[in-house]
Amino acid sequence: MAQLTDDCFAFSGPLLRLEEMKRLIGDRISPVRETEFVALHGACGRVTAADLKAPVNLPPFDNSAVDGYAVRHADLNRDSDTRLRLSGRLTAGAPARIGLGAAEAIRIFTGAAMPGGADTVFMQEDVRLEGDHVVVPKGLKFGSNRRIAGEDVSAGSVALPAGTVMRPQHVALAAALGFREIAVRRRLSVAIFSTGNEVIEPGASREGAAIYDSNRVLLTELLERLGAVVTDLGILADNADMIARALSGATDHDLVITTGGVSTGEADHVRSAVERLGSLVFWRLAIKPGRPVAMGVIGRASNRERAAFVGLPGNPVAVFVTFICVVKPLLGRLSGAKPDKLLPLPVRVAFAYKKKKDRREYVRVTLKRAEDGEIEAIKHQQDGAGVLTSLTETDGLLELPEDVTAVEPGARAGFLSYAALVGS
Repeated sequence: MAQLTDDCFAFSGPLLRLEEMKRLIGDRISPVRETEFVALHGACGRVTAADLKAPVNLPPFDNSAVDGYAVRHADLNRDSDTRLRLSGRLTAGAPARIGLGAAEAIRIFTGAAMPGGADTVFMQEDVRLEGDHVVVPKGLKFGSNRRIAGEDVSAGSVALPAGTVMRPQHVALAAALGFREIAVRRRLSVAIFSTGNEVIEPGASREGAAIYDSNRVLLTELLERLGAVVTDLGILADNADMIARALSGATDHDLVITTGGVSTGEADHVRSAVERLGSLVFWRLAIKPGRPVAMGVIGRASNRERAAFVGLPGNPVAVFVTFICVVKPLLGRLSGAKPDKLLPLPVRVAFAYKKKKDRREYVRVTLKRAEDGEIEAIKHQQDGAGVLTSLTETDGLLELPEDVTAVEPGARAGFLSYAALVGS
């Protein structure tokens, strides 16, 4: 299980800033301990459990980067062309058993090992053949078109640090170094459920003021993209005892996520249920959309089964934003991943907008190229936390920091694409 402390999110203020929340997660939560070996095919999305050190140089030997002619740079004339005798031929995979004598050149192909004595390669389109000789032009720098053994990764160095989230490029690097499997942390287990008397399953007969549940579908897709194993506990009515029983039965997971029921209404029972089972240490974040977010620990200290808990708002757009801002960094820490380095890209704002100070806001926007060539952010016409089309009809989120109170057309702001945020 994840290593958790009851005060892991302790915060004295009424509204918790995102950066403070992330700092507390990093300070007070430990990654899961269990590890396993996985084959390279299937390693994508997994988190390396230890530094992956290179057993060999990459490339393992000096080789040619082009099709051309290998020469000794010392044989070249500084102020004129140089005529060299062709003394051999090397293809990729062939052992470099031939050496290069004075005033000689060897025909070589991309990836072929450099012959003894050679240090520079001319591209074939830059030379002229004259029988059994080749004429090379002046001016080529020493070492051109030669790949040095270990220039990519040197033997014994750390090729992939612990905490690397494996992507296709990381898997390719591990393969190039000769690995068939790697050590990773186990997958995280996450239980989810929705709350609300008004919420019903998609496809069910809808009557009265019922609404179809999109939150669990959204959470499942987002969680599985991050490599978690999801247990869907369904929809729970607004009943404190029922919610408490469901939470108590889910403490064998690393994380339990609920949607709805964490605000201040009379029917919002999730907070009271969590407080009965563990510690609810804050429930409001200084963000919009998504201020009512509960976070804590369920399961007592005497119980070996303890889980992190996050209660998200009920509106689907708020669920999406708070998942990105809260759940994603929490999952990263639990899985042992290095902190995400995602940086907002500056774009030009094409609308006026006012916001409260000391609150970070995320505005749904579409990008377009203006007549002057600049990339502009256009705000969606509807910005309610329940308007799902504001996510499907836009390209990403404009992040407005806590100290900003207004933006005007022409200002710069940071843009986060959905593709970058959800990994697709």
